[in-house]
Amino acid sequence: MTTINGHARIHAAHLADALRRGDFLTRERARLVAGAVLAFSILVLGFLAVTSTGSVDIVGRPLGTDFSSFYAAGSAVLDGAPATPYDPAAHHARQKEIFGPDTPFYGWQYPPFFLALVTPLALLPYPFALVIWQGITLLLYLWTIRAIVAAHGPRMEAAKAPDRLWLLLALGFPAVFVNLGHGQNGFLSAALIGAALLQLDRRPVLAGVLFGLLAYKPQLGVVIPFVLIATGRWKTFLAAAATVAALVLTTLVLFGPEVWRAFLASTGFTREALLEAGDPGWEKIQSVFAWVRLWGGSEGLAYAVQIATTIAVVVALAWLWRSTASHAWKAAALALAVILGAPFSIDYDMTVLAVAIAFLAMDGSRRGFAPYEKSLLAALWLVPFVARSMAGATSVPIGIIVMGAAFAFLVYRISADRRMQHAPPT
Repeated sequence: MTTINGHARIHAAHLADALRRGDFLTRERARLVAGAVLAFSILVLGFLAVTSTGSVDIVGRPLGTDFSSFYAAGSAVLDGAPATPYDPAAHHARQKEIFGPDTPFYGWQYPPFFLALVTPLALLPYPFALVIWQGITLLLYLWTIRAIVAAHGPRMEAAKAPDRLWLLLALGFPAVFVNLGHGQNGFLSAALIGAALLQLDRRPVLAGVLFGLLAYKPQLGVVIPFVLIATGRWKTFLAAAATVAALVLTTLVLFGPEVWRAFLASTGFTREALLEAGDPGWEKIQSVFAWVRLWGGSEGLAYAVQIATTIAVVVALAWLWRSTASHAWKAAALALAVILGAPFSIDYDMTVLAVAIAFLAMDGSRRGFAPYEKSLLAALWLVPFVARSMAGATSVPIGIIVMGAAFAFLVYRISADRRMQHAPPT
């Protein structure tokens, strides 16, 4: 027994050392895993496409599932009824008209200015609209990741060919597959957040406009104003506020005030059905609120824990952004906090994690990786692939756990670096 325990301690020590150093994360393994996930994604999505009948897949759902809601909402606007998407029964009836009587309900919870974006897509046949939507937003996502790599990665010698591993990792990132399967807007969210963080110091007004455009998904913007205020970035803050105001005014002109009344009236249904009742499934929702509910906690406890978590994240984020940490670490922390601070986000929203991973990976490539950093990066990259299935099978919300651990790691490392800087010389 003593020998067995001794061997177990040795193996545990080896595992801890491997996780600390992260030597298992080689370029060859990263390329192999990313390529395998990308191939799997292409095969699954290709199978759904070739076995579909018209716009409906083999199991009776619209291709791109959630995009059917975008398309139906846009078609309602074209028919002169922009408030219809905010009536669940009427919206479901329109989905059935377009996709067939057995179509599941896919809700519309977005502010009216998102209607202006999806309405032109409804002018096209559904499959073309889906391809264009996902294609354009995917390109925006890839452009943003490429810009982060170019701005924060190691400088390439003129004689060397550019390193394209970033492209394989960005395309193979499991959240890309999840987002494509849902026809969702994760690519757009990641592009807006990443581009805003890149422009924050050089073009603060442009960064504010990009943050303001994120208001189409307001729960993802909960923590951002606090960072801007804490760091005195008033140009960015005012530009974001002005952008939101301009969006509201534009939709009032385009659709009239009734659409805003309908949207505000629908928020109660959205809160009760999606958040409090967990209609999408607690395993799909990536938030502390869903974690508490997944483990049988009451609604009141879930709200209390989520509020406490959001406050803690905001305080830590404000402190971090006022520190002397590198911009890459600050940007990565904000990208993580966008989801951690939100009471409601689905696993396709984890596409935003690509922004955090890109900033951290590029900064580590230039400065060297901190202990455990490479292992956390690998976990962040892989977790969207298993977050939903593991939570559903084991009630372990691995997605929010990994994101929380990564955020705590950043706060700890920056705190440790500050202590070392202020330590008296020996």
